Amino acid sequence: MSTMQPRIEREQRTVTALIRIHCHGRHHAGPELCAGCTDLQRYVAERMARCVLHDAKPTCATCKARCFAPPQQVRFRAILRYAGPQLFWRQPLLALWHHFDTRHTPPR
Repeated sequence: MSTMQPRIEREQRTVTALIRIHCHGRHHAGPELCAGCTDLQRYVAERMARCVLHDAKPTCATCKARCFAPPQQVRFRAILRYAGPQLFWRQPLLALWHHFDTRHTPPR
């Protein structure tokens, strides 16, 4: 097991939290995610698991490899614009870890 694995899992939890914040704020879906957000969450988790950089993967914001197809990129950017600022208030530890991970330089 590599030292980067917990960071990638933490990033997946952060992405899930962002999608959840967006879905509940924009789609009023109740306790569960709507079908579109559930599909996007699965897509993002699958793409992160298949990332070509594996252990050297930085956060998605600083990554040079684009794992998402253009339609999902546009949709995910909209989620980040809405839910990103709210993450600090709703999930402060995840937001803080994400901030530190963004500053991390992966090994080559």
